[in-house]
Amino acid sequence: MAESNATLDPATRLKRLRMRAWRRGMKEMDIILGGFVDKHGQSFDTDAFDALETLMDRNDQRLFAWISGATDAPDDASDAEKAMISKIKHAYESV
Repeated sequence: MAESNATLDPATRLKRLRMRAWRRGMKEMDIILGGFVDKHGQSFDTDAFDALETLMDRNDQRLFAWISGATDAPDDASDAEKAMISKIKHAYESV
């Protein structure tokens, strides 16, 4: 079960999210999520924090396949997770 960070102040929540994004266990996901959080994390609102934290509870290999477009979103994915994946993909389109 995931830890709830919803009651934390935004700066602390971002710090924890950044740590978690850069230490995934799969280097590709470290780079994708860590870079995304570094670049866009300061602009996150509560909903964005919630969506990304939920997304990061997923298995790295499946998450990578989803972000890379190799697979579609899982049936149990929330609209917020799908929107966050879209933002992550968009952030790397021009790279």
